[in-house]
Amino acid sequence: MNAKQYRTKFIEALEPIHGFDEAESFFYLILEDKHQMKRIDLALNTDFEFSSEAINVWEELVTQLKKEIPIQYLLGSTEFYGLPFMVNENVLIPRPETEELVDWIVSEEKSIARLSDKKLEGLSDFKILDIGTGSGCIAIALAKNITNAQVYAIDVSHEALNVAKSNAKHNQVSVTFLEKDILQTENLLEQFDIIVSNPPYVRNLEKHEIKNNVLEHEPHLALFVDDFNALIFYRKIAQLATNNLKSGGQLFFEINQYLGKEMIALLTELGFQEIELRKDIYGNDRMTRAIWKKK
Repeated sequence: MNAKQYRTKFIEALEPIHGFDEAESFFYLILEDKHQMKRIDLALNTDFEFSSEAINVWEELVTQLKKEIPIQYLLGSTEFYGLPFMVNENVLIPRPETEELVDWIVSEEKSIARLSDKKLEGLSDFKILDIGTGSGCIAIALAKNITNAQVYAIDVSHEALNVAKSNAKHNQVSVTFLEKDILQTENLLEQFDIIVSNPPYVRNLEKHEIKNNVLEHEPHLALFVDDFNALIFYRKIAQLATNNLKSGGQLFFEINQYLGKEMIALLTELGFQEIELRKDIYGNDRMTRAIWKKK
């Protein structure tokens, strides 16, 4: 069977569950991963034949995709901020919204460097901390783009840190990883220029909004918080930041889209200044930045 014929069969099998567009995107992701062919390559080689062995591989992937196992887990990789990342069931799959958070930080630091005539390459004493790093996507993307900054990353999960360490090595960046329960942490020991976190923020009452492929397969430890204490991680991290941010340091969060006002109130209560709330590409309140100025 040639690839073009199999494409039709593949999409027909998955369209009832995932819809046409997503099924088609799966096809081309697998085509590139298993055969190193992009969409244009197939368009130029419509008679490309799948071997029987290849079809067996594809059919097993179809079976798994029907169970709504995320394709990123099946392929073992994804892309984030233009970089390759290994992922498995121990870490969340990086989201486009988180790329926006990283881009905000990178853009902010490049602007500061231009205004002060400093070069990013010279920021050897510039320290960044990512709390709840998971796959390491935020920390590694920042280390790659804010050259020579000292980047640290914390996670409570030993398994997640193993994934993050592999990703840092694969992307050829230096990140100091620490296994730590942030809720049990009293001091971060260092003084940082930036603290960033994308902590668990989905309330149980919002589970009905979550797709099955996320709800059934991604780690709940990294996703959910109690309905009645939804800001538990934000409050703890912000409190730590009041002691561990340098004066003028910045605190960045990815947040629950329904809790923007509550986040602003929390940061105001703790004494942060110049608090900014930003929307993501979908128009949802998704990110905050606040400045800490020591009295």
